[in-house]
This record gives sequence, structure tokens and C-alpha cells, in this order.
Amino acid sequence: MKISDVAAQSGLSIDTLRFYEKIGLIDPPPRDGAGRRDYDPQVLGWIRFLDQLNATGMKQADRIRYARLRAEGPQTCAQRREMLEAHREQVALQLEQVKNTLALMDRKVALYRDMEQEMIENV
Repeated sequence: MKISDVAAQSGLSIDTLRFYEKIGLIDPPPRDGAGRRDYDPQVLGWIRFLDQLNATGMKQADRIRYARLRAEGPQTCAQRREMLEAHREQVALQLEQVKNTLALMDRKVALYRDMEQEMIENV
């Protein structure tokens, strides 16, 4: 796949893909006869995974560390699992905080609706 195809399918810009290569988030692909990048289609799954880690708040440095461990091969499975377990704990805490905040907001919205209804009834 050409870089423009990867960009279109991943939602990342060409500049971002080049940056990801530069910092080690994605492996530099082989080049075709004209010197253009020729990505394996499997890179799209890896990019989606990186995006999901980013969406959960994993720091770029940690994503780079994870990518480097991945590139080292299966002997780093335990380290990668440990990284994901630790990050999962953080995500679970964040999710609990968001649930609690949502419940608080629901109570406040209900309170304001009741107050509005009371104002209407007293007019």
C-alpha cells in the first residue's frame, strides 16, 4: 500500500505517518522500485491499536516503548502484557471516575428540571 492509501484508510495524515516512522511507532516500510514507501496492509491494524492506546490516554513515550518491545519479538510478550495490564488499571480508574461524574451530572440535571417545573407551577 502506498502512503496515501494508508493515510486515507487510517485517517492519519501523510506527515503523521512519516513522523510515526521517525519516532519508531511504525516500522519504515520497504520501498518500491521508484523509492516510494510500500506498506503491508497489516499496518492498518497496528495503527488502529496505537490510536486506541492514544484514545485511552497512553502517553506517546509508552506507546513508543511498546512498539519497540513489539519489534523485538515474542520474547517481550511478558513486558508488553505487563504494560497493558498497568495501563488497563489506569483506564478502569478513569472509567469509574467518568461514571461517577456522569451520575452526579444526572442528579444535577434532574434537580434543575425539578426547579424549573416548580417555577412554572408557581407562576
